[in-house]
Amino acid sequence: MKQFLILVVCALGASRADVSHLQLATTPEPHAPANPYVFSYQAGRAPGHVDRQHTEVSDGSGVIRGAFSYVDPKNQVRTVQYVADENGFHPQLSHQLEDSEAVKAAKRKHFAAYNRIAQEHASHTPGQASLAAAPHGSAAVNFATQKHLSAYDRIAAEHAAIGAQQEAQRLALAAQSEHGDIDNGQYHP
Repeated sequence: MKQFLILVVCALGASRADVSHLQLATTPEPHAPANPYVFSYQAGRAPGHVDRQHTEVSDGSGVIRGAFSYVDPKNQVRTVQYVADENGFHPQLSHQLEDSEAVKAAKRKHFAAYNRIAQEHASHTPGQASLAAAPHGSAAVNFATQKHLSAYDRIAAEHAAIGAQQEAQRLALAAQSEHGDIDNGQYHP
């Protein structure tokens, strides 16, 4: 046990040692030679069934070419071919994406609301506040707000009563003291 304690004390001492005088020498890393590669995989959710695949090739010059395919929810094979280089990632879809009717309706609703709000804001003169345009709380929000304010008022009243009671006790104790050596709730001998 004594040896362990000595070891811990030595380790703590060494960890606090001043090493500011040491200079770290850095050697530039040599450029690694081009490392071309090729990889490919196929996978599926059921044995013998391929529903996604990925292939990628790099000649080592920093340009990567590849493609991946998957089966979408409509059971159609979707393929994306890409090139990744110093200018970024450049995908090319093998299929044209088309919005469903639900997505088209949502987009129409969004753009209609966006344009309405943009027009309202464009016609609004800064400095004029409109109460009609101000947000209003729902019934649930108003109820929760009132409940919070009621609890706040009740707790504030309880704290005020406790403070008044403590002040009365302090004054009573100061009046009972013969020498008046209680000042502001503190006893001074």
